Amino acid sequence: MPRGSLPSDSLTLPNSRVPVVARPDVLVAGGGSAGLSAAVAAARNGADVLLLERFSYLGGLASGGLIILLLTMDDGAGRQAVGGLCQELVDRMERRQAIYYPPRSSWNDPDPKLVEHYARWGLVWGSGPHRVRYSVAFDPQAFVLAADEMVKEAAVRVLYQTWACEPVVEGRTVTALVIQNKAGRQAIIPKVVIDATGDGDIIAAAGERFELERVHPWLWFLMSGAQLPEPSAERRGLYFQTPGKGHVLVPWGGEARTTHKIDATNPDEVSAALAECRQLVAEEAGRLKQGTPGFEDAYVSMTADQLGITESRRLQGEYVMTRDDLDREFPDAIARTGHWTKYDCVYNVPYRSLLPLGLDNVLVAGRCISVDHRVHHATKEIPPCMATGQAAGTAAALAAREGGNVRQVPVSTLRKRLLEQAAILG
Repeated sequence: MPRGSLPSDSLTLPNSRVPVVARPDVLVAGGGSAGLSAAVAAARNGADVLLLERFSYLGGLASGGLIILLLTMDDGAGRQAVGGLCQELVDRMERRQAIYYPPRSSWNDPDPKLVEHYARWGLVWGSGPHRVRYSVAFDPQAFVLAADEMVKEAAVRVLYQTWACEPVVEGRTVTALVIQNKAGRQAIIPKVVIDATGDGDIIAAAGERFELERVHPWLWFLMSGAQLPEPSAERRGLYFQTPGKGHVLVPWGGEARTTHKIDATNPDEVSAALAECRQLVAEEAGRLKQGTPGFEDAYVSMTADQLGITESRRLQGEYVMTRDDLDREFPDAIARTGHWTKYDCVYNVPYRSLLPLGLDNVLVAGRCISVDHRVHHATKEIPPCMATGQAAGTAAALAAREGGNVRQVPVSTLRKRLLEQAAILG
């Protein structure tokens, strides 16, 4: 058993040898919606892909976090803004009859009755005047099963219950990534790395610049056995109808519910917030049962097993998107998204917002891409996370063929490939 010196405030470990267990073309850290999309895209474009996930399922907040709403896949003016792998996921879940969304003929319809109907499903948010959006409510297990199908069909190798711990950086290249799981510490040697951890774990550990935001935590939960009131009845509390008879989704938490903001990269603060939010969930469920008609026999059937963290680290990369980029066209745009609380509002995401300043074989995808706080409010949602994931995975596969430098990927080739894969770029 190795021994190290033990001063009062730190531990110096002895030198150790870590076994190399894989040498993939593309290594994706994080199996949330962005990582899923990145891994599948990279594999479909010919790369050998290894996907690391710390939980026992794919989807992250979209499954285990119970944020089971795709907000939003349109631009707020009746036009679809996110397609590609996100739309494919919707189609797969629809075949399982596990989703609910407005038909295309209703998108952008201002009819108050229609708006209220879809608002009761959690598909309309923000300030009015409202119109019907292309947003999707879905069952979390259907998401997991569809994700399993996609990675299996693409021949992506997945390691569950595995943490991406430490990048080994030589010059401008991540030459290896140390991981930890039940087999101990191991090393992966990839050509290209995609940081889809949500919290930017890889880029932060590699010394890249980032901004860190403190946020109010959420802990969403499901109740079953509810008899939902008639549409005309007064709503007493924040809850939504969701797929499944008698099922109700409760998005519990946020500024109005929790007492303070936390740093989602601080284990002590996250642990305390989990305990606090679980207690608050029990209290809110009791309040709904006692004070809301139709909830008398309802019960908590599932609580999210991870906090609903909306923001933590954001890369300060080659290009930082700001509010001034609203509706701006970029020649290197690789993804597009509307805004879930605003109408007729579009952000086109440039490839440069996926690129760290100091690393040549690393891309980011998902909610840790290089944007400011205001733009993040749009790009953090599941559909744009899947769109930037698809772009990162496709770019990584192209880079891996030519030595691994993601800066040398021809943007015209990348855009052409994305369009061929049903992504929407403008």
